Amino acid sequence: MSKVIPHSLFTDFDIDLFKAGKHFKLYEKLGAHLIEVNGVKGVYFAVWAPTASSVSVVGDFNYWTQGEHTLQVRWDSSGIWEGFIPNIDKGTLYKYKIQSHNNGIITEKADPFALYCEKPPHTASVVWDLNYDWNDNDWMQKRKQHNSLDKPYSVYEVHLGSWKRADHNRFLTYLELADDLVNYVKKTGFTHVEFMPIMEYPYDPSWGYQLTGYFAPTSRFGKPQDFMVLVDKLHQAGIGVILDWVPSHFPDDSHGLGFFDGSHLYEHPDRRKGYHPDWKSLVFNYGRNEVRAFLISNAVFWLQNYHADGLRVDAVASMLYLDYSRKEGEWEPNIYGGRENLETISFLREFNEVIYANFSDVQTIAEESTSFPMVSRPTFTGGLGFGMKWMMGWMHDTLKYFQRDTVYRKYHQNELSFAMTYAFTENFMLPFSHDEVVYGKKSLIYKMPGDEWQRFANLRLLYGYMFTHPGAKLLFMGAEFGQTSEWNFEQSLDWHLLQYNFHSGVQKLITDLNKLYRSQPSLYEKQFTGDGFEWINYSDHQNAVLSYIRKGNKEEEQLIVVCNFTQIVRENYRIGIPKKGILKEIFNTDNLEYGGSGVGNLNDLRIDETSYDSHNYSVELILPPLSVTVYSIV
Repeated sequence: MSKVIPHSLFTDFDIDLFKAGKHFKLYEKLGAHLIEVNGVKGVYFAVWAPTASSVSVVGDFNYWTQGEHTLQVRWDSSGIWEGFIPNIDKGTLYKYKIQSHNNGIITEKADPFALYCEKPPHTASVVWDLNYDWNDNDWMQKRKQHNSLDKPYSVYEVHLGSWKRADHNRFLTYLELADDLVNYVKKTGFTHVEFMPIMEYPYDPSWGYQLTGYFAPTSRFGKPQDFMVLVDKLHQAGIGVILDWVPSHFPDDSHGLGFFDGSHLYEHPDRRKGYHPDWKSLVFNYGRNEVRAFLISNAVFWLQNYHADGLRVDAVASMLYLDYSRKEGEWEPNIYGGRENLETISFLREFNEVIYANFSDVQTIAEESTSFPMVSRPTFTGGLGFGMKWMMGWMHDTLKYFQRDTVYRKYHQNELSFAMTYAFTENFMLPFSHDEVVYGKKSLIYKMPGDEWQRFANLRLLYGYMFTHPGAKLLFMGAEFGQTSEWNFEQSLDWHLLQYNFHSGVQKLITDLNKLYRSQPSLYEKQFTGDGFEWINYSDHQNAVLSYIRKGNKEEEQLIVVCNFTQIVRENYRIGIPKKGILKEIFNTDNLEYGGSGVGNLNDLRIDETSYDSHNYSVELILPPLSVTVYSIV
């Protein structure tokens, strides 16, 4: 009797969908599945390897011997090899040994659809299941109100391996993080956590951006169900979960997707499209139907099986342009002579259409650093269909401005005001991400000029400006308490800094800014539309002051924001106001509890019937040094 019993989970319709690139739940068919056939328990294996002449499952159950358990190729030219192996169970280690028609090349590969992987540096796949009793039903039923574009969206970006470590520099496990991290994020008031890639990756210095196990949470921190506990606990605490997703490239590790069956199966065969010079990695063939189905199935998988609330898509710009990081002669124009990758554009549109058709209460977020149009606009209007896009231009201009000595800022105010000329062309997220605090760029606090007091005042000013500026927010871990050193993925954040008042003051500021953002509809209801923002005065270059109005759905809830970008206290500073009433200071980044000087407008201010700044009314304020002050009109 054969050691592999013929069996299939595929219907003819499944195969038709797969060939057409329209099967978006391939993980239910391909991979290793614990099932029972004729009363016998075992594992059904299925793998796509169209140029193979034979495919064997090798593992600890057969001493990794090729030919002991050979799968059968389907008759329908799908290139799928499959079969049922009885009497093996959950926890079994395995790989595919693939012999190719191409000169008999033999590859030994991890399962592209494996649910669990050996802990690196080991590379085998592990037979597993996704059985778990979720306790986040309340969140899942109501998450649309948390994820909508007219709701507060404040994201804490986390690298799980270095947020905090245990004794002897040990990783915290998913289960430990489910207590420690969840409590911390709830305390500081962020609405969402974004995890840098948690899919299995072999090389720690890649930070997770070189994936080999697309369907498996990394085993560095525990089992798949342990990661489910972390997501579950975040949801129970009212916190959304965004996963970094990397469809832009993958490493050429011998056990990974590259040259999978002795052919360029997943990667584009043309090196001008299939190799990424920056990361020395391979690029998916977005024009191949089966590859598109693999990637979109993977996105659906994390939303469906791990209850993710969104996907942040990495390095979209590198996908969109044929000449990205390539010199003349190293790329080929598209059929229209342009530099846009038409296959990628088609793929991204389909990806977003599938996600939003099946998960109307999640968001997709593009890390896209160019001026490619309509990234976060619906596909039916010609857009790419993302929910949001990182506002990289705002981030670069803002940090460039803040690094200037305050005496020179009056000459560069346009670096701040310019962003409002394009702020509503996309649904922008304002990111201060991990990329800004590595490779010699310095931590955010050490980008700030001046002495210690001025550095921290500038940092508080930066955050106040960010949280009152239109758009969703994202801060990388450590930024919320003024981490002084650059991020080091090999060690914990510098939590000991919180014993110092300046650092604990920044943490208190971020906590209160999150409260302000969540409690003031004017800061989020129209954060992506132009009618949610109005300048009062953007041209006071001499004093380096900006003032503006933030608006929500109700006129009586509008807020006045004034930013003083120098350390000079400005007495009797007059600004225009749109209506009569009393001006009440509700937030001040210079408060003593944040480490500030305590200057502010402690008493309510009566608005004068004096025209100013093109408004019929005005008021005189005290502007604290290096500060953002926020006012309501009552």
